Amino acid sequence: MNILRRSILSVPGHRISMHEKATTSAADVIMLDLEDSCPPAEKVAARALIASSIQNLAWQGKTLTVRINDLAGPFALQDVLTLIPEIGHQIDTLVVPKVESAAQIHYLDHLLTALNCNLGIEPIIESAQALRDASEIAAASPRIRCLVFGIADYSASINMPLSSISGHGENDGIYPGDPLHFVYSRLIMCGKAAGLKVIDAPYGNFRDPEGLNSSAARSRALGFDGKWCIHPAQLDAVNAAFSPNPEEIERAQKVLAAFKTALEAGRGAAAIGDSMIDQASVRMAEDVMARAEAAKA
Repeated sequence: MNILRRSILSVPGHRISMHEKATTSAADVIMLDLEDSCPPAEKVAARALIASSIQNLAWQGKTLTVRINDLAGPFALQDVLTLIPEIGHQIDTLVVPKVESAAQIHYLDHLLTALNCNLGIEPIIESAQALRDASEIAAASPRIRCLVFGIADYSASINMPLSSISGHGENDGIYPGDPLHFVYSRLIMCGKAAGLKVIDAPYGNFRDPEGLNSSAARSRALGFDGKWCIHPAQLDAVNAAFSPNPEEIERAQKVLAAFKTALEAGRGAAAIGDSMIDQASVRMAEDVMARAEAAKA
């Protein structure tokens, strides 16, 4: 299913007031969270709140997901056994944090099959081990819809310094370049090779629109399909970054028109000005138009 995932708004599972506000947000996807944003003492109650919200609030056609707890921890199994019988048919995926191996995805896949549930899975890559094995994780189940990058936990796993308050992508300027460029490129390669969308981590400072714009533009330039958001104020900028702008759409239309003319004349390539266009150019242009149509819809 080709669901638009430009912006994913993370909403604490135990905060019913935030659930209600999320229904009117500009997010493509609402992720109700049982993991990091939900304190341990609130996790059991949060399951019931999430089930009630999904069943009773007017979500206005938004895609809904739930982030369960770490599969290696004490909460995840009960998250699944409690929520899936109630709301498994109303959500798109389970978002799975701290995935370390394909075996964990196999386990969850079998569990969902035993529960007679067709839900998708979104593994979060959050450690050096997970990045090393990202290809195997991405191919571990046909349920997988996308790979997600968890920047703070990944940074902790490789012992990067805490150079910003949140550790969620704010550029400290210390390293002469992007210290995570290889990480992004490898994750995108592994995800796209498996036919998946790849989603970037949130930008931690929700009062820094300039930093967010820069972060989202870089993510899109590298090939990410969307980005998590931790505050509704971030949604418009992220949606814009992952939607084709008018200049990009116009360029794509010119490419498609020129190539159509070339084909009608019996040529396999064409030129616009001094630039050659071929089938690869056409595929890129078609992707732009598909994303424009999806964003418009």
